[in-house]
Amino acid sequence: MTPGSPLTALKAPALAGIRRLNALDTVRARIAMAVDLGLLKPGERLPPTDEIARALGVGEITARRALVSLCAEGVLERRRGRNGGTLVAHRPVTGGVIEIEAYRSAADEVHRLIDQRLLLECGIAHLAASNVSRRQLEELEELVAQMDRVSSWAEFHTCDERFHTAIAAATGLPSAGDQYGPILRELYRYYLPYPLDYLRESNGEHAELVAALTGRDPLKAVDVTRRHVETLHRTMFVGLIGRQPSADVPPPAVPSPDEAVSVPASAECR
Repeated sequence: MTPGSPLTALKAPALAGIRRLNALDTVRARIAMAVDLGLLKPGERLPPTDEIARALGVGEITARRALVSLCAEGVLERRRGRNGGTLVAHRPVTGGVIEIEAYRSAADEVHRLIDQRLLLECGIAHLAASNVSRRQLEELEELVAQMDRVSSWAEFHTCDERFHTAIAAATGLPSAGDQYGPILRELYRYYLPYPLDYLRESNGEHAELVAALTGRDPLKAVDVTRRHVETLHRTMFVGLIGRQPSADVPPPAVPSPDEAVSVPASAECR
């Protein structure tokens, strides 16, 4: 295995901390960090448990247990009745979920994964502009439309993953997903819930990319992809830690996970 290859990145020691977290703890860490960073606001209602489970890649029982534990710790609260559900607490306890530290300690590895994704995805976009079929373009257009209609960050994240996987398939190379898929999925493990308005703004870049593919314009496709991925260095948690979110200043427009400078916008996700 050569240094700097995608597989090398996936096996880097910095990921060990995350891999020691079980599924329950990763859900706890991702939601609690989103609250700490102000991405999930006090009083904000979380999506249904099944949507959270699907977006974060865990079982529904695991997601439910994570939410219950965060309620017990004062990060979230549970309300009953017609307008009830699981919400961010009115005055959430912050800084108390120790599992967050495993994510913080992986910051260097996240930056490396973003660079690996940038390298692969620019090549994918270039090839897709030459090889995408009419049927694939229709599928991509429909996914963009779905991301404009979704009602939660969890739904957006699920569509986002389908979109980027479909771009890889549009290269016409059966092996394209073999290297790109693991990098994308590994990076998705670090995505946090983001404000839906900013995720929808990031979806504008998805639409730009589809337009470039429709026009068979590989240079435009690569330019959109570069902007879409490079901004993750600033808008994922690795670029937000240490910044003090303001209740009056919204996160920067997320150019997508998949999100410029201040608090973000995806995705979970670009």
